[in-house]
Amino acid sequence: MFLRRRHTQKDDSEQRDAKVIELRTAIGPLSGRCSLFCTDACLMRYLEARNWNVDKARKMLEETLKWRSTYKPEEIRWHEVAHEGETGKVSRASFHDRQGRTVLILRPGMQNTTSAENNIRHLVYLLENAIINLSEGQEQMSWLIDFTGFSLNTSVPIRTARDIIYILQSHYPERLAIAFLYNPPRFFEAFYKAVRYFLDPKTAQKVKFVYPKNKDSVEVMRLYFDIGNLPNEFGGNATLKYDHEEFSRLMAQDDVKTAKFWGIDEKPYQIGNGHSVVPEPAPIAQQAS
Repeated sequence: MFLRRRHTQKDDSEQRDAKVIELRTAIGPLSGRCSLFCTDACLMRYLEARNWNVDKARKMLEETLKWRSTYKPEEIRWHEVAHEGETGKVSRASFHDRQGRTVLILRPGMQNTTSAENNIRHLVYLLENAIINLSEGQEQMSWLIDFTGFSLNTSVPIRTARDIIYILQSHYPERLAIAFLYNPPRFFEAFYKAVRYFLDPKTAQKVKFVYPKNKDSVEVMRLYFDIGNLPNEFGGNATLKYDHEEFSRLMAQDDVKTAKFWGIDEKPYQIGNGHSVVPEPAPIAQQAS
């Protein structure tokens, strides 16, 4: 039985590799940033998102390449979206989950602007930043969503949520490993029901509601996170402090790393405190102790 299982795993791996080759042949020759983007791991994510149907994965990938050529997410720089992040409504954490994945912390109660376009651009920037900071061999990230201070006044419109979901599912497939919604207010359930209509069933399965008084839901979250690293806003023992100036400095450093990866020649720019960007990669973006 052990040998049979090993053969099955080997066969599955070979079949996946064959699908990747087939998809690469289907999309044809690539150059420049498209070539950098379309790694084997990337192609595998698009195949996974389309249940390993090569034709559907090809169409999905081509739409993403078209979107990236016009939206140019890899060219967004922190100083362009920093005003959106002044309250820390979305940030990259200094810690990882138990699998070593990058963690994004979202705090919808800290919403500070009303422009749907700028909100989306800010989130796309941080998605790209999270990806560029993934550990070798990692393709996915985890989300922690803190509902402290969340109200009807701070919630994004359904249309904006729909647009965000479309971008996430269409152009960042299989990037989300898990998303924990921590202690959302009761009225959020109605909002989520409206939003869930736009979620792919596979994505919906990755969304987990966690309530402090529900031990089962808390235990699920602790399967993914060490309580010592988890901020107390999420029931952990760490203290989370968002320092916008420090975060800006780290993001500016990461912008240099991003430009280098994509082969973009850029000049240093000021980051708000009179200092130019230091061309060194930033290991963390948020302090938790």
